[in-house]
Amino acid sequence: MVRFYSILETLEHTMGGARKLANCSGRMEWPRRGVYFFRECGEYRSDTGEGPRIVRVGTHALKAGSDTRLWTRLSQHRGQPSTGGGNHRGSIFRLIVGAALIRRDELEFLTWGNGNTAERTVRDGELALEREVSRVIGDMSFLWVPIEDDAGPESRRGYVERNAIALLSNYNKPSLDPPSQDWLGHHSDREQVRTYCSNTTESRTAILLVSIQLTSSMRTRLMDAWPMNSDCRMYTSCLQGGD
Repeated sequence: MVRFYSILETLEHTMGGARKLANCSGRMEWPRRGVYFFRECGEYRSDTGEGPRIVRVGTHALKAGSDTRLWTRLSQHRGQPSTGGGNHRGSIFRLIVGAALIRRDELEFLTWGNGNTAERTVRDGELALEREVSRVIGDMSFLWVPIEDDAGPESRRGYVERNAIALLSNYNKPSLDPPSQDWLGHHSDREQVRTYCSNTTESRTAILLVSIQLTSSMRTRLMDAWPMNSDCRMYTSCLQGGD
């Protein structure tokens, strides 16, 4: 885990600092495909060093033939700057954050998460919550690593995502870098937000693939990376999920 965060620190330095999603737009230069790592304000590492902890890992284009680009997916999470709202039916990130806000603040949005589409009147009734979701997600800082591979479930991006989540969750082991008492994820409607088994992956860490984007010396260092849980995946926060 310490090595993982050391690699992300190198990545952050290489890209000139993390970004806040609210400050990003399609006019910026984005790779076609990649994996992203979100940090949440107020959530810090406690066992593996200092600094913010990763609360969500995600990617896109995990279905064969998908043409979804990195920024397309990030913009779905960000929402619509013109209204401040968004579409939680098109972003599991937004869906889970909104559901946690409902439980935490005892809100009544009975249509939240119902169906893949909704009529205009329903969406208008959800706008206040969509705006709050946009505010919460938009205030998060994130990093991304470009991985320009083909779409599909066996992509290198999917491998990085699965194994990074397994590492961060410390699955079936004592918790590392536990969340704060005020962490939004405590209010998720998904048990442990959420632990479940996924397709078996190789035991070698996916961070080997992240290293492709860094310096050659970093690549060499990563070849001895630590073993990782190989048969599971975990939502490490309510701000995380397969895309």
